[in-house]
Amino acid sequence: MSQPQSNSEPGRKVRVACNWIVGLLLAAIAAHVLLLPPKGEKPEEPPAETTGYLNGTPLTLASTTAAANPLDAARAYGYLQQVCAIGPRISGTRGMFAQQKLVEEHFKPLADEIDFQRFQAPHPLNKAKRVRLANFLARWRPAATRRVLVCAHYDTRPLPDQDRDPQARRSGVFIGANDGGSGVALLMEMAHLMNERFEEEATDPDFGVDFALFDAEELIYRRTDPYFLGSQWFGTQYAKRKPLADPDGGEPREWSYEGAVLLDMVADANLQVYWEAHSYNSRQTRPILQQLWGVADRLGVDEFVPRVKHEVLDDHLALRKYGGIQAVDLIDFDYPYWHTRGDTPDKCSGESMAKVGWVVWEWMLERGRIGTSRAE
Repeated sequence: MSQPQSNSEPGRKVRVACNWIVGLLLAAIAAHVLLLPPKGEKPEEPPAETTGYLNGTPLTLASTTAAANPLDAARAYGYLQQVCAIGPRISGTRGMFAQQKLVEEHFKPLADEIDFQRFQAPHPLNKAKRVRLANFLARWRPAATRRVLVCAHYDTRPLPDQDRDPQARRSGVFIGANDGGSGVALLMEMAHLMNERFEEEATDPDFGVDFALFDAEELIYRRTDPYFLGSQWFGTQYAKRKPLADPDGGEPREWSYEGAVLLDMVADANLQVYWEAHSYNSRQTRPILQQLWGVADRLGVDEFVPRVKHEVLDDHLALRKYGGIQAVDLIDFDYPYWHTRGDTPDKCSGESMAKVGWVVWEWMLERGRIGTSRAE
């Protein structure tokens, strides 16, 4: 950044200096005009900066920036519509059970392994009643010990508690397209990419990826009700994890998540994703944010804004607290229809989801290539 010009010198010296500067500027402009190539010819481009390697070939800033987004925005939006067509997906209701069937059928042919983490919790309005809950998991390379987690919640809040209409806040219908649906739809779309290209992208063979959909993120009727039941359960189970069986018959191997990315409200048609404060302020998770925003800058995804704006209580904190999983939150918390009846698919964009997914996809591949480059 240039420093402001000082005005403390006597007037004559300032005028003489200005005259010299003006003369130099005019000379520079004239030289630039003379050196311009003839009309119709393109100037020679400087060598592109090398940023890494893929399949032994140098990756350059120019090539990666010009790359096309491999995610299908229209298909992602179609998945969002499909999820929202179920209606509300409140934990323990028919809507949630229908969604669980949908994601199971979708991911089964695309992932190497799928599973449900089933558990129960007291209903907020009746502690004697138990609610059936289930986190959904999809894994690629399940035997790999180096892993990353990409996750979202897939339940919807029981009521639109931020709606302008007081009656709606008490009895309105909340569809949760962006808040509850966008993460599901994006992971459904990313599963195609994982199935088709993950094995081809020269990642460390001991690097794997897990997708998780958390139940009961907001089974909330009153502000005192407990949040993040699904991610809390997931973190607790992870903390008690057992070593993985060696596929070659050797000793069981310890495994862990090198990092995690939470997707929440990533479909806003006017998308802007800022650094979430808890994610940025932690020494453990700030490097993950910096990696993600570095990828976004390289890809030209300007919707990732490198500035802290909101402090959000979300599943990433439960993952950190109960599982020691270093997770960051990708969230557009400026969404104007948050927790209102207006959170419907028409306020959302497949392009927004595809851009977020593209950044996460490239980040995952960069993490995987670390092991490959070391091996080489």
